[in-house]
Amino acid sequence: MKLRAVLFDVDFTLCRPGPELSPERYERIASRHGVAVDVSRYDDAREAAALNLKRHPELLHDDTIWHRFTAEIFVGMGGPEEIASECATEIEQGWEVSENFELFEDALPVLDELRGAGLRLGLVSNGIRDLSEFVVHHRLDVDAVVGSRAHGFVKPHPTIFEAALQQLGVAAAEAAMVGDSIEEDVEGARALGMRAILLDRESRHPDVEERLTDLYGLPAALGLHRPG
Repeated sequence: MKLRAVLFDVDFTLCRPGPELSPERYERIASRHGVAVDVSRYDDAREAAALNLKRHPELLHDDTIWHRFTAEIFVGMGGPEEIASECATEIEQGWEVSENFELFEDALPVLDELRGAGLRLGLVSNGIRDLSEFVVHHRLDVDAVVGSRAHGFVKPHPTIFEAALQQLGVAAAEAAMVGDSIEEDVEGARALGMRAILLDRESRHPDVEERLTDLYGLPAALGLHRPG
């Protein structure tokens, strides 16, 4: 079938956390509570928390999972257990603010190029942000927006992709999915019969079939001819 639409993951695909969401945010909030955390331990703390992260068995969107994840990072950086939940709530509030995220430099040019090629565009994201507000703030020209908090299920649950495809008015075989997670984006989309491309900005998965290290290569990967 002819390609008619492209779906995108959001975080670490189209955008990244800005300075307000850096590890220093944990330090600032801890300081307001009169305690200190070690910013240098953030990466190890986040990795350990990610290993402990257990998704809802039915892939339901569950804010409490991400709350525990944030609290574990706080503790892993040396924060006391007794205020971890309270501090995690403050930390999470920053992730709900669209202006705390910055688009990668390749996002808008490539979205514009795909739009110019007549493709319909959609966003499918696991997260706590209001995606509609995010689209407005960053002036993204897209046709469908499906966030897990509003939808109720997280990727790779099939219904979150199906909801986006329905909004776009296309069949799975007529769409491609682009995202940075092998399990959530690539495997989730392929299970529905969609084409899927891994966006591997840090070249962590060189052996994955259909992989890009930036979005600039996406139009060619989709078989589109560049203008001019």
